[in-house]
Amino acid sequence: MIDYLIMVPQIIFADIILSGDNALVIGMAAAGVDQKYRKFAIIMGLAMAAILRIIFAVMASFLLQIPGILFFGGLLLCWVCWRFYKDIRGHSHSPQVTADTASMEKETPLGQLKKAMITITVADVSMSLDNVLAIAAIARDEVLLMVFGIGLAIAIMALCATVIMKILTRFPILAYAGLVFLIYLSLDLMYEGGHELLHLTGLI
Repeated sequence: MIDYLIMVPQIIFADIILSGDNALVIGMAAAGVDQKYRKFAIIMGLAMAAILRIIFAVMASFLLQIPGILFFGGLLLCWVCWRFYKDIRGHSHSPQVTADTASMEKETPLGQLKKAMITITVADVSMSLDNVLAIAAIARDEVLLMVFGIGLAIAIMALCATVIMKILTRFPILAYAGLVFLIYLSLDLMYEGGHELLHLTGLI
C-alpha cells in the first residue's frame, strides 16, 4: 500500500509532463488544418496515441531492455520539430510571390490534413514510447498501475489537445513557444538515450 502511495503521484507527474507534450503536438498540428477538419485531426491523433500507448505497454518489458531507444525517439521528434518550423515560418511570412507561399496557397484542406496526420503519427510514436517507458519504470510489475498510468495519459491528452488548438488558432505567435519546448524535449530524449548508448559501448 505504501508503495502505491509513492508510485501513484510519480505516475501522475510523469503523465502530466509526457502526455502534455503529446497534446501540444496534436494541438499544433490541428491548428494548421482547415477548420472543418480540425476535430477529425485531433480525434485521430488521440486515437493513434492511445492505441500506441496500449501496444507499447504490452511490449514494455521488452522495450526497457533496448539500450538507447529514447535516442531514436528523440531523432523522430527532431523531424517533427523541423516540420513545425517550416509550417510556422510559412504561415508567418507575408503573402509575397515565393515558391513556398505559392505552394501553400495551392494546398487543399485535405492536403493540410494529410500533412498534419503524418506529423502527428511520427510524434505519437516517439512520445507514446517515452510515456510508456516512464510509466513502466515507475510501476515495475504492477499491472494495475500501468493501466492507471495509460488511462490517465489518454485523459490528459484529450483534455489538453483541444484547448491548445484553440489557443494557437487565436494566437499563432505562441506556436514558436511550443516549438522551443519540443526542441528541448527532443534534445533531452537524445541526450538520455545517447548516454545509454555511450555507456553500453564503454566510452563513458
